[in-house]
Amino acid sequence: MSKPQRGLGKGLEALLGNADLSQARKPVEYVHKTVVTPSTDLNSADIMLVPIEMIEQNPFQPRMSFDNEALEELADSIRSLGLIQPVTVRRKAPDRYQIISGERRFRACRMVGKTEIPAYIIDTNDQGMLEMAIVENIQREDLDPIEVAMSYKRLIDECNLTHEQMALRVGKKRASVTNYLRLLDLPAKVQHDLKVGLLSVGHAKVLLSVNDAELQEKLCDLVIKGGLSVRQLEEKIRNSGRQEKKEAREQDLPENYCRMLEIVGKYFENDISLKRTANGKGTMTIHFSSDDEVRRFLSALEESKL
Repeated sequence: MSKPQRGLGKGLEALLGNADLSQARKPVEYVHKTVVTPSTDLNSADIMLVPIEMIEQNPFQPRMSFDNEALEELADSIRSLGLIQPVTVRRKAPDRYQIISGERRFRACRMVGKTEIPAYIIDTNDQGMLEMAIVENIQREDLDPIEVAMSYKRLIDECNLTHEQMALRVGKKRASVTNYLRLLDLPAKVQHDLKVGLLSVGHAKVLLSVNDAELQEKLCDLVIKGGLSVRQLEEKIRNSGRQEKKEAREQDLPENYCRMLEIVGKYFENDISLKRTANGKGTMTIHFSSDDEVRRFLSALEESKL
């Protein structure tokens, strides 16, 4: 004898009544917001409806690729529910805007045929836009390691930041920023495998201990084909006798040593190395290319500009 189908419990039935919970949710609409025009008085706290044809993609976008399947899923969500979270743009001209954050949402809205998109509009220059775009993407933590490293490098190069200033901008430790930047020293093939997820950041850090690009590539292939763990890769390098003899790689150095390398390195085109033992003893080697480099460094010492 089959059991009778159970309905709502009395408590839930009393709470929900006869409400039809199967009906579709209505899409989000920003009905009280004005479509922006060249003469619109803007307030960055307002959400304005901006014609999509007026919006340009972000030239400073740190993300180098977008997952088409994920975009399709986002487009389906926007099609049925509308855009929940507005994008952020800046005004470039009376009728032109550039995306600062929300490029995936912008692309998905175009895919579903939206003619307008809700947006916060703020004023900023190119440097401010670059910083906001990169920091916003990094904080989402869904960039691949190479995209993160290249984003850090762009901020440092284009905004003239030190590693320490860079770390403050993105809310990371300075050593973490340095570690990511060192990934760009790997051969292109290894960077590719790291980017597409065939290699982990842990494996990449171990490969950085090998001072031979060809060997780095071969070891990378070995990791992928053999499924080696980070520990197994370290053992492989140790047993081969070809591990680079650096007792103190930069990512293993205490913070004050990293700072010293950065400050002194400015005067010698960063051609400087430091070895430190566990008990704090070590050596620092400086390579200089001219007498002028030494004079500049000595002058800075004497004037206490370090």
